[in-house]
Amino acid sequence: MTAGNTRQRRFRMLMVGLAVALVATVLTSAMLGAASLSPGEVVRATVSLFAPDRVDAASYPSWAPRLLRDLRLPRIVMALVAGLALSTAGATLQGVFRNPLAEPYLLGVSAGAAVGATIAIIWKPLAFLGIFGLPVLAFGGALLAAFLVYRLATFAEETSSVSLLLSGVAVGSTFTAVLSLLMVATQYDLRTVVVWLMGGLTTASWTKIAVAAPLVMAGFVIMLAHAPRLNLMLMGETRAKELGVDAHATRRNLLVVASLTTAGAVAFTGLIGFVGLMVPHMVRLILGPDHRHVLPAAGLLGALFLLLADTLARTILDPAEIPVGIITAFVGGPFFLYLLRTRRGV
Repeated sequence: MTAGNTRQRRFRMLMVGLAVALVATVLTSAMLGAASLSPGEVVRATVSLFAPDRVDAASYPSWAPRLLRDLRLPRIVMALVAGLALSTAGATLQGVFRNPLAEPYLLGVSAGAAVGATIAIIWKPLAFLGIFGLPVLAFGGALLAAFLVYRLATFAEETSSVSLLLSGVAVGSTFTAVLSLLMVATQYDLRTVVVWLMGGLTTASWTKIAVAAPLVMAGFVIMLAHAPRLNLMLMGETRAKELGVDAHATRRNLLVVASLTTAGAVAFTGLIGFVGLMVPHMVRLILGPDHRHVLPAAGLLGALFLLLADTLARTILDPAEIPVGIITAFVGGPFFLYLLRTRRGV
């Protein structure tokens, strides 16, 4: 069996395994909470939402369909959308910069999106945009942050790990300070500021999903279409140019797309860090650097990871709840330090 066939087989096995794990996690997450349900009750109550005549109403609690429809299922779907968005954006940024430490949170892209979303919320003249104002301004903020970091970190057409991280920290800290100032100056209470900065899925709704999901999926499709170019860029810009790839245009386009997907998530979840750092790196350890495999696998694993983190965040201190960003930071912080220690030469 050739190396290519081995990688393809490994990719298929990983995708099947992740899909099975994702289905099991969705079911488990729907079961758990202050009012718990059995697996059968979850399935029957969910089916009753679409075909009430096919399920015996006595086989599940009367409140279960409404609980699932209004609270648990929107939160689960938003976790899946945000996890896919952040992980694929991270994989794309790492490919664009050829740097395993690049990801939306560390590069300040998430903070830029959060500032844009906050402006959409508090600036009354933008009220006519309705719920679409959030992703539009979040996209603008994310794009501004991404290009600021890129310009600050690039010297003589080279982008080093140190300059990228320092620029990301500086830009992200600046946007976070602006975000806090906006929230305090407009009389939003400090608890709201803190919860937003730590990220959470408590306000998930079907309306928000209807706005976020198309943005994220559109970005994901464009990333997949650029996967062959990303693979060529891993060999260096000079070699990529010899093979017919415009590295500067590809980098610019993918920065826009990564900003779009990040904005689609951050606009409705707040700042959730390290998903885009850990997930692509773990996928590459298993599948190698081919973005045709990395992107779809990272999307599934990112959705699974964020759903697991959110389920833990809302059940570990039941009935109290902690922001999901705390869980991802607990896992991602040590992982980031590990990468710094093992990738000092990057």
